[in-house]
Amino acid sequence: MIRIVTKDNAERHISGSGLYQMHRLRKAVFKDRLGWDVIVSGELEVDEYDALRPRYLLSMDRHGILNGCVRLLPTTGPNMLRDIFASLVTKAAVPRGERVWEASRFAVSGNTGGTQSGISQATYDLLIGVLKFSLSNGINTIACVVDVRMERVLRRAGWRLERLGPARRVGNTIAMAGQLDVSTQILRQLEARVGLAHAAAT
Repeated sequence: MIRIVTKDNAERHISGSGLYQMHRLRKAVFKDRLGWDVIVSGELEVDEYDALRPRYLLSMDRHGILNGCVRLLPTTGPNMLRDIFASLVTKAAVPRGERVWEASRFAVSGNTGGTQSGISQATYDLLIGVLKFSLSNGINTIACVVDVRMERVLRRAGWRLERLGPARRVGNTIAMAGQLDVSTQILRQLEARVGLAHAAAT
């Protein structure tokens, strides 16, 4: 199940521990596993972009346990690609526009099982959630910084990343800037792949 957290309903998700679980998962992924230079307070990873009222997509199971998360911010204001990772963009200008949003802090729990394609259900849910959110809000491009593993995941899922520059080392991983086109066709392709994966598993 995907839950969308906005500035209007964030307080409910804080009390329901969804956002707490998200910040804890982000610390486990970005600090502990990837070795990125992120701000950590105790068991939580929180940065200045969390203060900009972003939209969060949370993949929750039926027991209220978080399986994955992603943060979305408009590129017309402060964002990580422009402010921190602009040097990764060498093939074009840093993406910016009313219909261009940034996805960051994409993280999935290691406890989620994989589908037939080797991609977790939570990953598919989040990717489809980002596409649906984008289509509902007039967004046609998602900008991001991902590691090479996530680039492969996107390719296998059927959502091809356009690299905006060469891959470089960031912490313990190799990362790159990129952008993803948003369209109904891509959404249908991902939904079809999930359907095939479910059919193969039964």
